[in-house]
Amino acid sequence: MRAIVLHAPKDIRLEERQRPVARAGEVVLRVASVGVCGSDLPRMLVKGAWKMPLITGHEFSGHIVELGDGVEGWNEGELVAVAPLLPCKVCDQCLTGNFSRCRDYDYFGSRRDGAYAEYVAVPTENLLRAPQHVDPRAIAMTDPASIALHAIWKAGGMTVGQTGAVVGCGPIGLFAIQWMRMMGASEVIAVDVSEQKLELAREAGASVCILSRDLAQNRARANVVVEAVGLDATINSAISLAAPGGHVSFIGIPVPDVTLSNATFQTFLRQELSLHGSWNSFGAPFPGPQWTTAIEKFGTGELKWEFMISHDLDLAELPGIFARFDARDIHFSKVLFRP
Repeated sequence: MRAIVLHAPKDIRLEERQRPVARAGEVVLRVASVGVCGSDLPRMLVKGAWKMPLITGHEFSGHIVELGDGVEGWNEGELVAVAPLLPCKVCDQCLTGNFSRCRDYDYFGSRRDGAYAEYVAVPTENLLRAPQHVDPRAIAMTDPASIALHAIWKAGGMTVGQTGAVVGCGPIGLFAIQWMRMMGASEVIAVDVSEQKLELAREAGASVCILSRDLAQNRARANVVVEAVGLDATINSAISLAAPGGHVSFIGIPVPDVTLSNATFQTFLRQELSLHGSWNSFGAPFPGPQWTTAIEKFGTGELKWEFMISHDLDLAELPGIFARFDARDIHFSKVLFRP
């Protein structure tokens, strides 16, 4: 099979690899669609993976083509979503249903071979049955959709009439805008450096769109803020956006150190804000209602996704696209590949 293999940061190769075989309790999927996660950029261009060489990619959907011994309740040809975390299930966090905080986990595309490939073997516990009428590209986006929902729930959710805000209008931010609207937000503020991203935010349901450079002059405030970038500027901006007593949930993963300005800390302190870390997207029963809710809303059509796809490419184009990411000469939103 064809597969993208990460040998070292920036050493990304299209190779021929042996197709996996389903072991007991597993199925083999033919990957239908696989997306680029924001975490793939530092993993493949800066930091590397947990081990290398490795087939990367963890946001994916596929069709079952092989059943391992003992597998029941699944059929060849079914379209499925895949939760990429493989929790240990025995640590204190797993035993309390906090699988995102598992102390000894495995993970597709960063710790074990992932889905930038034609085929991948997956334990049945990581499968979620998708509505068979839904486009596989939507199902491949269940992970970012569920991450956005997880972040809002970590902040305590929203009630009808509240104001939400999203800093960073990539795919996770665009899903967060939609979830806030579904929860009854009367207004959703979107902040980004790019007017093109703000156009997508308007399509997602944002009612107020602010370029980052104009934020200091804007008096908009929100009860719940989601930060989805992970830079000093966006982290400080997210805190400054919170209304008194508000909640800020952080999804963006910083690469360099983070510094909060004195003004930001004073806002956090004096306005009695609550700051929440949000990691991954998993709950109990595994993989959690974050995942089943996202799939349900894709099935009903309430959760929009197609407008955010900027690239839908053959797998062979992946090394070149990552070179363009590295050179920063490409405008993109959601990038998908078709193995």
